[in-house]
Amino acid sequence: MKKENSPIIENIPRFFEFLDIEKGVSNKTQETYSRFLKSFILFLEENNLRDLKPHQLTDEHVWKYRVYLSKRLNKRKGEPITKRTRNYYLIALRALLNYFADRNIQSLPSEKVKLAKESKEKTVKFLDLKQIEKLLLTPNNKTKTGLRDRAILETFFSTGLRVAELVSLNREQIKIREKPETLEVSIIGKGGHPRIVYFSERTVRAIYNYLKKRKDKEKALFIRYRGPKDASLRITPRSVESIVKKYVKKAGLPLTTTPHTLRHSYATDLLAQGVDLRLIQEFLGHRNIATTQIYTHITSQKLREVHQKFHSGKEMKE
Repeated sequence: MKKENSPIIENIPRFFEFLDIEKGVSNKTQETYSRFLKSFILFLEENNLRDLKPHQLTDEHVWKYRVYLSKRLNKRKGEPITKRTRNYYLIALRALLNYFADRNIQSLPSEKVKLAKESKEKTVKFLDLKQIEKLLLTPNNKTKTGLRDRAILETFFSTGLRVAELVSLNREQIKIREKPETLEVSIIGKGGHPRIVYFSERTVRAIYNYLKKRKDKEKALFIRYRGPKDASLRITPRSVESIVKKYVKKAGLPLTTTPHTLRHSYATDLLAQGVDLRLIQEFLGHRNIATTQIYTHITSQKLREVHQKFHSGKEMKE
């Protein structure tokens, strides 16, 4: 292996060129790596390691970086970032070290960067059907914002879309006939992977009622009604998160409910109805079945509760 005379920090732009040109990594993924690697750059600068070269990186440096991450605070919550988030920072560092290995630049092997152990069973928050119905009926359909918000909530539960996928929808994708009926829509999901999502007749009707009140020519399906007039009207992910929180509070539902909770609720309902896990994987756009398997913990727990209630093994009355 050759030694690289340029400091690690100066190699990072080349790393992103490598991701873009040779690996074909999506812009979104590159942005994520960039965000996480900024923390590593800051760590190097704060510890007078700006000139540290790849071959000079040691286990001790990585350990100090892990300690540095453990003290990092979540800006919104004002508390230490979770183990899972810390692992994302470390995965980004691993990717950089893998780049050095690919380029035959002497450096620490990526496997030397150990990830923090997380609890094996990931908890998934979801709403049951009664809670979902309560949430969906909360917006005021007599106002244009209420019609839009009802359409947004219905879309989340009908399709299981991620927030970024929902805000990217365009009007031309939703071809509604006089009599609303179930629609199949092709979208480009996470990582640039296409998939088909399904809009229920009820959801299509909600979108139809919302679009009837639209007088603009904006191509975005969901638009904002506030903010600067000279900017795009397309609604932002943060605005959608605020909309969900608003109606969650109004409906008296758990305040921890987010747009992703609705995605979880969609998947959980499908699984409870007996839909095969592989199909749910396709509906959600998961690349790995292991990601979808988190929902089996929910149904397993539900089955266990039912068994204990109705078949607990207690003595039968004679």
